[in-house]
Amino acid sequence: MSQSNQPDIRKGLVGVLADVSAVSKVMPETNSLTYRGYAVQDLCEMCSFEEVAYLLWNGELPNRDQLAEFKAAEAAEREISPPLHEVIRAFPHDAHPMDAIRTAVSFMGMEDPEAADTGEPATRRKALRLLAKIPTAIAAAHRASKGQVPVAPNPAHSFAENFFNLVFGKVPQPEVVRAFDVSLILYAEHTFNASTFTARTVTSTGADIHGAITAAIAALKGPLHGGANEAVMHMLTEIGEPAKAAAWLEGRFDHRALVMGFGHRVYKSGDSRVPTMTKYAEKMAEVVGDRRWMEMSRILAAEMLRQKNIHPNLDFPAGPAYHLMGFDIPLFTPIFVASRVTGWAAHVIEQAADNRLIRPLSVYTGPEQRPVPPMAAR
Repeated sequence: MSQSNQPDIRKGLVGVLADVSAVSKVMPETNSLTYRGYAVQDLCEMCSFEEVAYLLWNGELPNRDQLAEFKAAEAAEREISPPLHEVIRAFPHDAHPMDAIRTAVSFMGMEDPEAADTGEPATRRKALRLLAKIPTAIAAAHRASKGQVPVAPNPAHSFAENFFNLVFGKVPQPEVVRAFDVSLILYAEHTFNASTFTARTVTSTGADIHGAITAAIAALKGPLHGGANEAVMHMLTEIGEPAKAAAWLEGRFDHRALVMGFGHRVYKSGDSRVPTMTKYAEKMAEVVGDRRWMEMSRILAAEMLRQKNIHPNLDFPAGPAYHLMGFDIPLFTPIFVASRVTGWAAHVIEQAADNRLIRPLSVYTGPEQRPVPPMAAR
């Protein structure tokens, strides 16, 4: 209660400490997002996505033997079942890929051999299966929507290479794969964000990991969360060319309209992931030979900082980076899912290990208790 004896309502749970976690933290001294203590920008330069997934689930980076075992176990689980392929082919062709992967994960939960086992060893095995199968399901749904047959996963490919091959039927040059791998590391985890908190809330009820991840995917679809990277690319497409960027932004200011890809609840001095993602987005522009999108982005970022003192977030450079890699815009947020399942799973395991049902209170503002009037008086 506040000094005025009124309830202290924190809309959006702003500033509320809901629990403890050892998975990740934004270090205030350096403004750096860290996974298990390691700065994410350092992980991007020194590690692969598979190493980071192992770190998030096990607390330490793997040695060579541990990494080889982890990669082999993930690669062995990439196939999805014939019944799931049938379900995917039955999806409406205009369904959003986020709805497709949400439904596919739910289906995976029904057919998983350990579906009813919520113990930690089974949850870890299911997490690995989800990490392996989600890219296959995303790509199968994408290709089905275009009338194309699915591509079988290749266990010889890295996680990033496999994703490209599943979607396009080929693996691009190493510079593109590397930029994509970096984006997966940057998207892998981010403390108690909306989708992660959703996953932990579902887990707190005693539900299984497939239920928690399905709910997290539903939360991630929203344009104020994961869908922002799609919205950024739609925004850049609407602007069209760098010469129009400043005037377009002024028009948004005039109408007090939201500019996607800017601002963050946690970062006040800039998202620590942005410089790394921007670096690799610029490399993508060099590889493709098209600087239009990055030049527009540069102008928008400079003007937003000059006029509003608002910094871009990770979605701002990720949108054009994925576009330059050749991905259709509706695939941007499913790529987020393929990465963030690692962070979600880490939190599901952590929540279950020291669980208490998440059940906040609310302040009622409706009518006082009253009698139900008879029909004649209504």
